[in-house]
Amino acid sequence: MPDHIGGTELYAKTLSMRQVQTGYTVTIFVPAETSPAWPEPAEEDGVRIYRFPTGTQSATSRFRSTFINSTIKHAFDLVLTKEQPDIVHIQHLMGLPVSLVDLLLERGIPYVLTLHDYWYICANAQLLTNYDNTICKGPYWWINCARCALARMELRNADLLSPAIAPIFALRNRLVSRALSGARHLIAPTLFVRDTYGSQGVNIDRISVVPHGIDTPSESYTRREPVENEIRVAYIGGLSWQKGVHVLIEAFNGLPEDGSFLSIWGNQEAFPDYVKELRELAQHRGIEFKGQLSRQWLWSALAGYDVVVVPSLWYETASLIIQEAFAVGVPVVASNLGALASRIIDGEDGLLVPPNDPFALATTLRKLMHNPDLLRRLQSGIQPVYTIPEHAHEIEVVYDSAIGELFV
Repeated sequence: MPDHIGGTELYAKTLSMRQVQTGYTVTIFVPAETSPAWPEPAEEDGVRIYRFPTGTQSATSRFRSTFINSTIKHAFDLVLTKEQPDIVHIQHLMGLPVSLVDLLLERGIPYVLTLHDYWYICANAQLLTNYDNTICKGPYWWINCARCALARMELRNADLLSPAIAPIFALRNRLVSRALSGARHLIAPTLFVRDTYGSQGVNIDRISVVPHGIDTPSESYTRREPVENEIRVAYIGGLSWQKGVHVLIEAFNGLPEDGSFLSIWGNQEAFPDYVKELRELAQHRGIEFKGQLSRQWLWSALAGYDVVVVPSLWYETASLIIQEAFAVGVPVVASNLGALASRIIDGEDGLLVPPNDPFALATTLRKLMHNPDLLRRLQSGIQPVYTIPEHAHEIEVVYDSAIGELFV
């Protein structure tokens, strides 16, 4: 797998392992900072992984790679020649040249593409602006895209310079649109993602909505019993601004110090400046920074909490942590934003709160703290989660359809 492990990478790993178990031969091509074994693949859990060494990629170099990177393209061509795939499933093209799809089209290899985020319509991938941290409705003559890029580089006079570099983003749009149009099928994890792409001109009839599945725990865990005037809360995920962890901390600062506990699980090294701000913001003695939670201990850790909070400020596309919490019977409190609003049935298996509203979030957590019967009702409302075997079967149907189109 790649050097950075996030939701997309975990998903790809889980799906690949399941596909191997059901008889597929699976090969992954991925950029990596270093790869001593290249051009030979590594084999992990039955999956052949070609890690192509790119060195450390900055945000700028990843952006440039979208337009051209002949070295990566040549490496991918070598892997295609060696592996001769029947179909290619593109999980993401960030940091890779879009011209990789040209190789597939030239060879007549069908490919499908999963829309894990909004990268194909937003260079930030999150439809969240760099200049004022607000939700973006999509490109406006690509001037706003240019403004985002200038803000990321902390350049002044963004309003004056944006029209001059907007054509770069117009070109990017043409390139990534080619990747979308060349795919036999597009896959979205939620209706929200499908409709968001539809609002940007992508034909939604070409998008199959296939909810993400998860590996459910292999053993049962005793879920924590709600206790009146006590609440144990978990945040599990990335520690970056758009995840809204600061909103959760600000809300938690307003809870009684006796009986309220918050565990923040996440990689503290990816965005150290933000983590420093979080630590300075945390005034409640019940807040604890726990570091990154290993997959090995995920289920037992989850079972020890009353509720998981997902306070995101961007349009999350799926949020696997919601399914993982539900898998052990833990309700979720989440921002009423993006796909999160469709993953939770408000008042039945969790609660939705206005995004970026610490007071509303604190009020909701306080209500749960003092009302254990509400927690029990939410726990009993949780339905069985969508599993990776179910998901893999639907993906197989998409593959069969894509390959079948070659013979129509």
